[in-house]
Amino acid sequence: MVQNTLVGQPAPALSLKNYDGSTYEFPGTSGRPIALFFFPRAGSYGCTKEVCSFRDALVDQATFKNSNVTIVGVSPDTPEDLKAFAAKQNVTYPILSDQGGEARQAYHVGKALFGLAESARVTFVIDQSGVVRDALDSTINFGAHVKFVSKWLETLPATEASTTDTAPAPTPASATT
Repeated sequence: MVQNTLVGQPAPALSLKNYDGSTYEFPGTSGRPIALFFFPRAGSYGCTKEVCSFRDALVDQATFKNSNVTIVGVSPDTPEDLKAFAAKQNVTYPILSDQGGEARQAYHVGKALFGLAESARVTFVIDQSGVVRDALDSTINFGAHVKFVSKWLETLPATEASTTDTAPAPTPASATT
């Protein structure tokens, strides 16, 4: 975990292209907890492991299923590159393209590895009210991000998790082509 200036603040709003070509509005009004993770490059070893770890956690881990958490990935890759990556990896959640860097700027996600990587690997956990509750900045330890989110989900009060069971998932804004 890292102290981030956004912790305790409302999550900055985003409107980015999803890998399927639709425009995705974030954080939305679903009333569900959200794990928002930024990753440097689709298809690289570490990013593939991280993306697939979140995909698998949604199916295999009780803490993810019981909390009804929304997972959202953000990458500087193009929507076209993300579409091919998502198809190859069977991704079941939004992966948004941040080509212009507006999301990284809004969330204070800088470069990584002494500037060698365009984007750091940072995960934010956002409660059902849309407030950033914690952040993990760890570019090298890509496996730590799912564990970080899982531990945070375990801290959610039972009432918070139960009220989210019937909440609809955030929906993409009207698709644009």
